Amino acid sequence: MEAIDTRGSLHKMQVELSAPVNYQLPLGNQLVPLNPYLGRTIRLSFSGDIGCVHCGRATKKSFNQGYCYPCMIKLAQCDRCIVSPETCHYHQGTCREPEWGERNCMRTHYVYLANSSGLKVGITRAENVPSRWIDQGAVQALPILAVQSRYQSGLVEVLFKQHIADKTNWRTMLKGQVDELNLIEARNDLLLRLASDISRLQNRFGLQAIQACD
Repeated sequence: MEAIDTRGSLHKMQVELSAPVNYQLPLGNQLVPLNPYLGRTIRLSFSGDIGCVHCGRATKKSFNQGYCYPCMIKLAQCDRCIVSPETCHYHQGTCREPEWGERNCMRTHYVYLANSSGLKVGITRAENVPSRWIDQGAVQALPILAVQSRYQSGLVEVLFKQHIADKTNWRTMLKGQVDELNLIEARNDLLLRLASDISRLQNRFGLQAIQACD
């Protein structure tokens, strides 16, 4: 197979639900289809150059999965609340980029259960279903609550984390020895346990802010 003669920053693989899942690797200005390389050996060569995935600035060290230091400290997408959404401070008027927050955080998120190495809880924007689950290697997934904002979904996720994991055990996942779970039964059990806590959040933000999925 011919070598691909291109260079540039690597970005997270793009996925498309199919059988098998279709993967493409953004490399520079190209999208490299990876499925034709299944079962083959591939090699990537590092040029020694590091460029910020946001602004393209040359940098000696990358931060937060590919950003230069100035972008890392000024961009909302690099703030702590991306990893811990319950720490969102948009409502305090201190968001690094309010317009970015409105586009990306003030929109419907799903709280979901997934099985990639056992039962876990997570949140994702509506448009990231099902790619988020594919990224995590989930063999099962079930959206359980539709929530109006990232902040609110983070508060709900904190409740669930008191009872189940929010991380994937990648070692177990890679072994491919994941037992099938009854996600509907798990959902019903968790919603029953957390009914009063979820009700308090609905009283705070409104009934429409947190709705059970069908």
